Order: sequence, then structure tokens, then C-alpha cells
Amino acid sequence: MSAAVRVAVTGLGVAAPNGLGVEAYWAATRAGASGIGRVTRFDPAQYPARLAGEIKEFSGLEHLPARLLPQTDRMTQVALAGTDWAFADAGVDPAELPEYDMGVITASSSGGFEFGQKELKALWSQGSRYVSAYQSFAWFYAVNSGQISIRNGMRGPSGVVVGDQAGGLDAVAQARRQIRKGTPLVVSGGIDASICPWGWVAQMAGDRLSTSDDPARAYVPFDAAARGHVPGEGGALLVLEDLERARERGARQIYGEIAGYGSTFDPRPGSGRPPGLRKAIELALADAESSADDIDVVFADGAALPELDRIEADAITGVFGARGVPVSVPKTMTGRLYSGAAPLDLAAAFLAIRDGVIPASVGTRLSDAYALDLVTDRPRDAAVRSALVLARGQGGFNSAVVVRAVDK
Repeated sequence: MSAAVRVAVTGLGVAAPNGLGVEAYWAATRAGASGIGRVTRFDPAQYPARLAGEIKEFSGLEHLPARLLPQTDRMTQVALAGTDWAFADAGVDPAELPEYDMGVITASSSGGFEFGQKELKALWSQGSRYVSAYQSFAWFYAVNSGQISIRNGMRGPSGVVVGDQAGGLDAVAQARRQIRKGTPLVVSGGIDASICPWGWVAQMAGDRLSTSDDPARAYVPFDAAARGHVPGEGGALLVLEDLERARERGARQIYGEIAGYGSTFDPRPGSGRPPGLRKAIELALADAESSADDIDVVFADGAALPELDRIEADAITGVFGARGVPVSVPKTMTGRLYSGAAPLDLAAAFLAIRDGVIPASVGTRLSDAYALDLVTDRPRDAAVRSALVLARGQGGFNSAVVVRAVDK
């Protein structure tokens, strides 16, 4: 494996509650347009949490062959379409590439919950003869990687990373490793979608969901009124390539490079040892051969729970100093998308680099308890060359990725 190989992002496929496609998502994000609202995919009246970031414009029939729909969960349908968009954005036709030169490494947090709920209902109400054979894999964590690879003839290194929200960054880091080992192109990122009663109960069991009914103020990280997050569906798929090979083929654009990565695991509760997020940041900076002064914006995890917000704020200020770097949480407009959240933040970071603008953390009123330069209310024009993306998963996962502009 050669650490000298630089890994570029040449294509983005975005599916978010506030926009399908890169430009629709970015226009909504810059405008402060939220995709959070009352759940419509089922009646949420009986549940304490009733808001979500839903993708309301997506129909599998509009984007995929009809034969795939009975085999796949909604999250996989979104992931397949997102991969198509990412390839188109990169100017890559997978049918023209050697099949072993392409890999797929995605993240997953929940698997195909909605498909699984439908089949369990059939089992309970009608019997085992009415359960689809596709249930054997449509629910599985690795199903997105599998279906993407089958649909596009990609037989290179493939896999799935399960680490809640942190998994989205871990998958991209694993893709970078495979490219450094010699695979020219890897599709990576994550798409999650589990807005159904079974998935909803599972999410509520973590005791981290906001129970507010005000879409504008339900999910407000680093705010004195923070009370948990709003879940959402969607995420982003990225086309990663060896930078030199991308240049040789005449890639239509290079959004930037995956410059550094760090990951840690929190110590057990009550151990007296510090949380691991700051160390993950330091590892990512070291891997990128960057200093804190090189980072122009931090895309924060934004748990919106006081204890977790405090840990993240302390990690950021510990590395960058009090109000030492702009901080953004654009997921306040989409909800936390689990494995899809951090890849979507990576997309936002590359678009911030492209357009010189930092999106706002809509709805949040920064508490005086945090010494952060949190971008609120409206986007901030800024020259962005490097960005740090943070993600944490329930259970103690911490991940950080540095992305950087690439000179022409």
C-alpha cells in the first residue's frame, strides 16, 4: 500500500430530505431550506417523537428497472439511484471499465428495516409461505454494497462498515486504503432509510430522539434547548479515484481529496479516561500532514444532547482554540441520517470548497456555554481550502476526515 497515492473525489450522488441531486441539495442548504417535518410514511401520533427528515420526491419506479423494486428496500433503491448520479457526475461509465478495477464500500446503520417490517407482517398475518425470498438479503447491512456491485458489474474490493454515524467516514477511509493498494476506483459513502414503525421504535430505544413538534427548533445542537436529534433518511455516495489516474482520464471535475483520517473508540463509562473525539481529530490532522491553522471549517457531528455537545465542543476548542475555526452543522436541515450523515457532510464540505461558502446551522441559537464560532442564521462567505468532518456513532465510535482542495 502506498501512502503517496492521493485519493480524489470526482463524483457525488446526493439524496437528502431537502434536495435530490447535488445541486438541488446544495441550493436548498445554502438557502437554509429544511426538509424536516411531521412523519408521513406512517402515522406517528402514538409515538413521543413525530418529526423526521423524509425524502418525499423519490420514487424507485422513476429511477430503476421495475424488476429491482420487489427485491429491494427503499434505502437500497435510493442508494442505487445515488450511485447512478455519482457516476454521471464523475463522467464514468462503469460498463467501460474492467470489472476488477472498481470496488464498493458503503456504510450501514440499520439495514433494510422497511422491507423487513413488511415481510414480518406477512409472516405474522398470513404465514411463512407469504414471506418473500428476498427477505434473506434485502434487510442485510451489506445489501447496498452488494446491489451496487451487481448492477454496475463491479467485482473489485467490496464491503460494508457498521458504525452508526461514524461508519460513513470509516467506509470512505477504507475505500481510500483500497485505492492506495491499487484499485483505481471505489464507490463509497452511505444511504440509510428506516422511517417505518419498526425502525422508529428501534431508534427511540436509543433515547436520543427529540420529542419536539416544532420542525424549526426540534434539532438544535449546541443550543441551550438541545433535546436530541431528529432522524432522517438519505445520504451521499462518492466516486473516489487515484488522483493521477483521474487526471489522466480527463475527469470533468475533481472536488478535492481525502487528505486525512483518524478514528478512536471511547473508553468505558466510569473509567475516568477522556473521550476519544479529540484524539481522532489529532490523528486525522497528522495523517493529512496538516495543522489546526490549515482547517477553514469544521463540519460537526452535532448530537444535540448536552453531554455529547459538551464533549464535541471541548474537542474542537481543545484543538483549534476558543472560537478558533468556523463550525457548521448543516444536518439541522436534514436530520441525522445515520450512516448517510457524514458522507453528506463530506459532500457539503467539497461544495463549500468549490463555492467558497459555509452553510448555516439552521434553527440553532448558540449557547454561551460553548466557545464555538458556530455559523448560524445564514451562510458565511469564506475561502475554504481544507475542511474537517466529524462523526460519532452510538456506542463510542469517533471518526474524523480532513478533505482538501486540489490544485489544478
